Amino acid sequence: MKLTVQHHNLRSSDEVDSLLEDRILELEPRLQIDEARVTLECRWQQSPAYRVAIHIVTPGPDVQAEGQDHTIHAAISKALGHLEHRLRHREQKPHQRLRSNLQMRSASRPGRARR
Repeated sequence: MKLTVQHHNLRSSDEVDSLLEDRILELEPRLQIDEARVTLECRWQQSPAYRVAIHIVTPGPDVQAEGQDHTIHAAISKALGHLEHRLRHREQKPHQRLRSNLQMRSASRPGRARR
């Protein structure tokens, strides 16, 4: 896995970078990650000032999440929460599709006539 962390108007810190690396590596058993791109941004003119964007390149559709807040740690937490939500949705999608297909099949079968 290749991890790229970009900082815009924000100094790099080992604490933040290692937090991101650890949390993204925790996803590895659930998802094959070819590349992870993280953008940490501080926009002083806007409120909330901190923005975190995560883009995970996987076989199949990529997963993207974003979080904004008044502190960098809160923005990271929100982005990782959105990422977790998207992964749960991605894992449940095949089960929902199967359930929907089974319901459609049972509804299309004609009932047996009683004698």
